[in-house]
Amino acid sequence: MIDDLWYKNGVFYCLSVATYMDSNGDGVGDFKGLLRRLDYLHGLGVTAIWLMPFQPSPMRDDGYDISDYYGVDPRYGTLGDFVEFTHGCQQRGIRVIIDLVVNHTSDQHPWFKQARSSKGSPYRDWYVWSDKKPAHPNTGMVFPGVQKSTWTRDKASGGWYFHRFYDFQPDLNTSNPHVQAEILKIMGFWIQLGVSGFRMDAVPFVIATKGPKVKKPVEQYDMLRSLREFLQWRQGNAIILAEANVLPETDMEYFGRDGDRMHMMFNFQVNQHLFYALASADSRPLAKSLAATKPRPATAQWGLFLRNHDELDLGRLAKQQRDLVFKAFGPDKDMQLYDRGIRRRLAPMLGGDRRRLELAYSLMCTLPGTPVIRYGDEIAMGDNLDLPERNCARTPMQWSTEPHAGFTEGEGPCLPVIDKGPYGYEHVNVAKQRRDPNSMLNWTERIIRMRKEVPEVGWGDFKVIVTRDPCVFAIRYDWRNNSVLFVHNLDDAPREVTFEVGLHDTAGELLVNLLTEDHSRASGRGKHTLLLEAYGYRWYRCGGLDYLLKRSDIDADAPRCASRRA
Repeated sequence: MIDDLWYKNGVFYCLSVATYMDSNGDGVGDFKGLLRRLDYLHGLGVTAIWLMPFQPSPMRDDGYDISDYYGVDPRYGTLGDFVEFTHGCQQRGIRVIIDLVVNHTSDQHPWFKQARSSKGSPYRDWYVWSDKKPAHPNTGMVFPGVQKSTWTRDKASGGWYFHRFYDFQPDLNTSNPHVQAEILKIMGFWIQLGVSGFRMDAVPFVIATKGPKVKKPVEQYDMLRSLREFLQWRQGNAIILAEANVLPETDMEYFGRDGDRMHMMFNFQVNQHLFYALASADSRPLAKSLAATKPRPATAQWGLFLRNHDELDLGRLAKQQRDLVFKAFGPDKDMQLYDRGIRRRLAPMLGGDRRRLELAYSLMCTLPGTPVIRYGDEIAMGDNLDLPERNCARTPMQWSTEPHAGFTEGEGPCLPVIDKGPYGYEHVNVAKQRRDPNSMLNWTERIIRMRKEVPEVGWGDFKVIVTRDPCVFAIRYDWRNNSVLFVHNLDDAPREVTFEVGLHDTAGELLVNLLTEDHSRASGRGKHTLLLEAYGYRWYRCGGLDYLLKRSDIDADAPRCASRRA
């Protein structure tokens, strides 16, 4: 059972094959290059790699416009190279999940070419058509300010086709049982080649009803159960991680009341309020978002992230909150995107402040769910705002001070490597940080190792501890008679707080620091007083008299106040 729920206490790492490592000098990353970097990822401690789309594509939307679901784009290698990669992952105990992009295809996909060739084509109903221009074609766009419509006239066949995203990405008619059967076939194909699951793109759009007469789309949640049942049949421990930016009251519809739909979902609600907390030093809205998203089946799990390949979406925040985050982390208009988000990477957003970077990652690793790390963030990579839209945060991985950051031996990478300023590859790269025991890379490796050693976060129940200081956020997890406590200071000034752990008997008398030797013993009435430096954080295991007897290495006169940052 534990193996079936491997994702509950995992650490995911998201990367794009195209920008990770080039093995043949053509400027494009490939599976042979990625295979060479598996030992690096194994050493980092990640338990699963999430691959962004690598199937054949015209590459008008960074691979999310797929033209063949059953192949590998020649730029990245062959199916054989892919199998060698998954085999290498299996040897190192790393699982692989891949993007499942089935809301739409490329307009160059053979299905769409046949669909537009004739209204009598058997593939015509695989897409969403209208004989005349539908009402309100300028609403519901995913990329406002860039995208102009959700309906486009097809000159070849004379009809209008629906596209929630760009006009070169026609939506599949996912209500069509033939399309649904094909989606299962796609999943089965990649499972057979060594994949352990899927990050499913744009799930609310996939399951929504579509068509010119649909005024208010209705979600077809039974589709999610069908996907889950298929996976359980083919490979019992395979998972689906859903991209579903929905309101908390809808979460259980995606997980399933009985835990029979999505295994995991990204917690966009917590993500957005986490950034508000980092910007405002006010933890109260974050605590509310955790309470709102607390209900979930025992087998379900949240995916937690700081940054991903898209913009930092702030659409769930109140306008005043959103404006504050914009002001703190993306004040210039060219740092913002789609009137709702910030397109920067994490390190420049936080001003390159190592204290704040550690605080942010410590929070991500100790909030309820499974952490998902974006490639390059483990070395605090920057962004290139000269690149359009989301490409600014999709630049090649910076491996060394060699030309093109060691990403390629060719003359030009697929996207420009960051080569100027404080985030240029001569300053920020893997090779340099490997040799520095105090580097961001080595800190990240240690924090991943420690996160995997506190399964209470992934498996247990949580309680936000009252500190009476909105700048200080404390959370406790309980699982199998074990408890851990995490405390974070969001402020840029030291804070002293007094609080009760809230455990029965003497279980909270001693707080054993998991990152340093600064432990804390409660004073009278079971209260702890901590002095937290600016952006400081503590990871504690809670122990009473029994724990003291087991841990003879802990000084019986442990101080009541832990005063050093990890």
